[in-house]
Amino acid sequence: MSKPVVVTDESFATEVEQHAGVAVVDFWATWCGPCRMIAPILDQLAAEYDGKVKVTKLDVDANQKTAMKFQVRSIPTLLFFKDGKLVDQVIGAVPKPALAVKFDAQLG
Repeated sequence: MSKPVVVTDESFATEVEQHAGVAVVDFWATWCGPCRMIAPILDQLAAEYDGKVKVTKLDVDANQKTAMKFQVRSIPTLLFFKDGKLVDQVIGAVPKPALAVKFDAQLG
């Protein structure tokens, strides 16, 4: 079962921007309640889309450079990348079916 990959400012380019295919980055923080609400949903989606979508997590407190680069002002924020290019985003805690629609849209 695939789990989300932890990325940092240092590994972001390699793990996300150089990834061939779809990658999703969860910008989160340990103190963020809504972030903790969607974490198990992202774990499930990482398993369900294993081999199709790379799910990653970036702690905004420890990795402010990347959060600033993408102007992340509210968390949780999910950024969707396709072949290294930012193509979509979701801000806030949303239910699993809504996230699955976003995942499918990037694969279609």
